[in-house]
Amino acid sequence: MAACSFFFFDAEPISEPAMPAQDACALCTKQLARDSDVFMYRGDTPFCSEDCRHEQMRLDARQAAKAAARRQKHFSSATTVSGRVHRESREVPVAS
Repeated sequence: MAACSFFFFDAEPISEPAMPAQDACALCTKQLARDSDVFMYRGDTPFCSEDCRHEQMRLDARQAAKAAARRQKHFSSATTVSGRVHRESREVPVAS
């Protein structure tokens, strides 16, 4: 009779590479203590303080504004259509 072998793996799933570890701040990488507050952002991203969370929010807002500016520049730039210059623009509602 042949020997049978079993392989056991940790029950903890392997996290995605882009996902931050839940035991460290996603911005400053400070270890998160089990008895301290954890400040979450975007559902599952942990931060050690409100300051780190707000800094990440500010960085995300800046990145989103840059992406929006690139899109606006792309859409409003002159493009050639059938040999003529055609300006394409989009109206964007602005909250007041």
